[in-house]
Amino acid sequence: MRKSRPAIGALFFFGLASVLGLYFTFAAVQGSFGLFNRVQVEAENAELEVRRDRLRVELANLQNKTERLSDDYLDLDLLDERARDVLGLARPDEVIIR
Repeated sequence: MRKSRPAIGALFFFGLASVLGLYFTFAAVQGSFGLFNRVQVEAENAELEVRRDRLRVELANLQNKTERLSDDYLDLDLLDERARDVLGLARPDEVIIR
């Protein structure tokens, strides 16, 4: 009568395959290129796009004011507004309330 040995090679193979499968599953979800990190990067991307759009609007406003104060086209109302704001100028007939 012959004793049967447990199949250690097969047990080792399936154990190793299970551990590798769990490792790669964990890496796919939590790793640096995983799903959670991808969601975080996409949220940051959306936030940066909103910030970029706000900066573009601000840049357009500044370019408009620069154009309006240039030598080619001088907007006297804008010049008056900037002089009052930056230099603190006022007309003699105005009452200033602070």
